[in-house]
Amino acid sequence: MPPKPARAWQRMLSGRRLDLLDPSPLDVEIEDIAHGLAFVARWNGQTIGDFPYSVAEHSLLVEEIFARANPGIAARWRLAALLHDAPEYVIGDLISPVKAAVGPGYEALDERLAVAVHLRFGLPGELPAAIKTAIKHADHLSAWLEAVQIAGFSRAEADRFFGVPDALTVRGLSIRLRPPVEVRAEFIARHAALMKEVLT
Repeated sequence: MPPKPARAWQRMLSGRRLDLLDPSPLDVEIEDIAHGLAFVARWNGQTIGDFPYSVAEHSLLVEEIFARANPGIAARWRLAALLHDAPEYVIGDLISPVKAAVGPGYEALDERLAVAVHLRFGLPGELPAAIKTAIKHADHLSAWLEAVQIAGFSRAEADRFFGVPDALTVRGLSIRLRPPVEVRAEFIARHAALMKEVLT
């Protein structure tokens, strides 16, 4: 008798069973994503303040920076920026040095989940290279702001690890620390607004 395969699915609060190894877009729900990301801490929780800085909050900031850096860009690509870390709603957020140590297995898992999320919301499974690059740039700018404002980095350290930010793109942006319930609601609302633009 063959050995019973290990369980690879997680039951979501929506009632969906998401197979982490072979995720189906049909099992992806924005409420699950928003809830999960609102409770996942960036920087392993090593940030100042009375609330952890969540991946949901980070995602909202990345989408704003992406839109600023790419004026007039289509709503579908702003949606892609908002969802750039969506897989972390079920696999958590690992800091970059740990991701490198874990190796390609983590990256493959992340990519499969990202494809399912993209397809669920009408995006191509594989984003165009130029869009991926632009989102990564916004991600680095967000990381720079986070590093300097709440994670204890000096500006020189942040410049070295994340690049020197364009002053106009990040002008007036500050990190917000809020209860997860507030961030979750804003993430869902922002997703709805972008989906409405995409569909019109």
